[in-house]
Amino acid sequence: MRRAVSPREAFRRYVSRFDPVTDPRTRRLLVVELVVVLLVTFGLAGLYSVLDLASALLAPEPLAGQTATLNPSRSTHAWLDVAYQLLAVLRLLAWSVLPLVLLAHTGLGPRAVGLARDRAGRQIAWGIALAAVIGIPGLAFYLGAVAAGINLQVAGSGLTETWWRPIVLVLSAAGNGAAEEILVVGYLLVRLRQLGIPPAVALVGTALLRGSYHLYQGFGGGLGNLAMGIVFALWWMRTRRLWPLILAHTLLDVVAFVGYAVLAPHVAWL
Repeated sequence: MRRAVSPREAFRRYVSRFDPVTDPRTRRLLVVELVVVLLVTFGLAGLYSVLDLASALLAPEPLAGQTATLNPSRSTHAWLDVAYQLLAVLRLLAWSVLPLVLLAHTGLGPRAVGLARDRAGRQIAWGIALAAVIGIPGLAFYLGAVAAGINLQVAGSGLTETWWRPIVLVLSAAGNGAAEEILVVGYLLVRLRQLGIPPAVALVGTALLRGSYHLYQGFGGGLGNLAMGIVFALWWMRTRRLWPLILAHTLLDVVAFVGYAVLAPHVAWL
């Protein structure tokens, strides 16, 4: 009778399949793949954010007097606006699937990035807990950064009040959660491991990337998301579970997007 294998031992055996690659040609291909993926996804977004921050710093108004609008309206025609919003969600979905396709071509399935479906209740509980741990201090840090003049005001939604607004905002939140965590945490850490990058360097690198593409919000947005990136990367390295991170990120964005849309007309501090 075969001895039962624990989930941790099964995963340990699985990750041995992406130990550092030694073949020079394969390593070059992995480097090219990483560069191209980043230049069409969050790496390019980070470069745009640096330019956005420079533009904000050069503006006559102070940072705290400017606004960065998330989920902006794209058209005065409702049907065109919802079409634009759904295309943005579709792009995020493509970004989240792209790394899984690339990993599959090298023999690695979704489990390689931690998309295991076992212990669903435990993973959901951890996702909620992580959202609370990140979200509550994050809100305080954001308000402090705006008060200190190092961050723009962030509007969670620029959509007009329509019946589809909450649906689109939730879909956008889920798209952000999936794309960022699958690509920036799971995929990137796997590929960096295959390239033999030390774990500490890989952790800092992914966190810096996350911080960079939030710089359009100001220095506070960059620093806050850098800290979030460190926490999330450490969690993944310790547990090899990605669903809790996707859920936590989605919940954070749902609160930020939908919460802003509901509360902004009634409170002065948003």
